[in-house]
Amino acid sequence: MTHFYDELTSQPECWARAASEAAHHAKVLPAPGERVAIVGCGTSYFMARAAAALREGAGQGETDAFAASEFPHGRRYDRVVALTRSGTTTEILDLLGRLKGATRTTAITADPDTPVRPAAGELAVLDFADERSVVQTRFATTALTLLRAHLGLHPDAAVTDARTALTEPLPEGLAECGQFTFLGRGWTVGLADEAGLKMREAALAWAEAYPAMEYRHGPISVSTKGTATWMLGDAPDGLARQVRDTGALWIAGRLDPLAELVRVQRLAVAVAASRGLDPDSPRHLTRSVILAP
Repeated sequence: MTHFYDELTSQPECWARAASEAAHHAKVLPAPGERVAIVGCGTSYFMARAAAALREGAGQGETDAFAASEFPHGRRYDRVVALTRSGTTTEILDLLGRLKGATRTTAITADPDTPVRPAAGELAVLDFADERSVVQTRFATTALTLLRAHLGLHPDAAVTDARTALTEPLPEGLAECGQFTFLGRGWTVGLADEAGLKMREAALAWAEAYPAMEYRHGPISVSTKGTATWMLGDAPDGLARQVRDTGALWIAGRLDPLAELVRVQRLAVAVAASRGLDPDSPRHLTRSVILAP
């Protein structure tokens, strides 16, 4: 077993704990009506996009999401929330340093004993979800669970569905596909992007992601026998039939979308194993991107 596998299987317990502790962190998380930006890098950026869509969709206030390196410093926000597992990522620390004293900042991190402590105005610590693996699983989904619970949008079914995602067999023939496309709508577009990233990082697989309605505008042309298209959340009317007509394998999102992401993580493990790859040692990657001065 790998660290990646051990950590992805611990997600139901991590989510349950994060949801139970959401009230404890409420004072450092966005309040209703605040204008908020949520930032991250890599996986954390995709979680930021999902959280931003959830918050704004719930009427909690205007909420944007940015890769930390692309933050628009000409805009004014009441609070910037940074998602950073390691607390050491250069782009996050640079951004928090520029915002210090001008904008209220909160970092959601797994390790507070890092440079993020002095850089951020406030911290929400999820140390129980820290990871040894380079490739993120449980910290990212636990951070998103904390934000879902803070918004009152964490369903109890998410934890139950995550356990189901860990135990039920993957669809027949899925791991043998040569190309994977992930689709989302609203907040699950960020999850679809994260699903594609997991397949690329852990399994070196050809994987893409799109908003579901955009899939018809060109990307569906690559779908054929031996490819898979996976919907995270509810699919647009008629899309499943159109995908099946191409010969591709259609995977419907039956579980809570975050639990569907757990299923994708399991797929990444299966494909990596079939290719003789170690998902704990992804090519060209390190646990945190720290740039030299």
